[in-house]
Amino acid sequence: MESYAPASTSTLRLTEVFFSLQGETSRTGLPTVFIRLSGCPLRCRWCDTPYSFQGGETVALGALLARVAEYGAPTVCVTGGEPLAQKNCLPLLTALCDAGYSVSLETSGVLDIGKVDPRVSRIVDIKPPASGEAARNRWENIAHLTPHDEIKFVLADRADYEWAREIIQARSLARVCPILFSPVQGELPPAQLADWILADRLPVRLQVQLHKVLWGNAPGK
Repeated sequence: MESYAPASTSTLRLTEVFFSLQGETSRTGLPTVFIRLSGCPLRCRWCDTPYSFQGGETVALGALLARVAEYGAPTVCVTGGEPLAQKNCLPLLTALCDAGYSVSLETSGVLDIGKVDPRVSRIVDIKPPASGEAARNRWENIAHLTPHDEIKFVLADRADYEWAREIIQARSLARVCPILFSPVQGELPPAQLADWILADRLPVRLQVQLHKVLWGNAPGK
């Protein structure tokens, strides 16, 4: 494991910390502390957190850990933006694991995940054509994935679905880790995506965003 600057000197740009139910992945429904870091190199067409692209507050890693501890929850998700765009995301993830949390990382899949602490569950997006960012996918990341991680496709239409289906088959992704299919809210009806998955008997898990079912698009949920 790499050595990092001490928590007293490491800083991050933070958009928000909040406590909610995990709305996605195999951890859906778990009370979770979310750490949303600022900044992202992508501009996916359907991004629902553009407020995290810029700004944020500068916080010391140690102070951030103290804020997380105040919630008294065992599960933490580091998200963004694109959290790995900040170099101090790596020591943050390691510090959270060292503190005994069950940690997941939501990442766009366009940056190297190879140095992420192996105790972290990495939720890696693969961007389909309708996102506008498919050319940015870092396919080398697949070699780093284990059954402890998850791959996520967010799909807007039938063309996205067929593209994802071909990627799964061509790269044997079902042998790598669990695969998640999520419909773009307001564009692809979840029932339609479910019908396609069943017709093709795809080895994937359909997910809808639980937090949006419960609270709509309210921030901090």
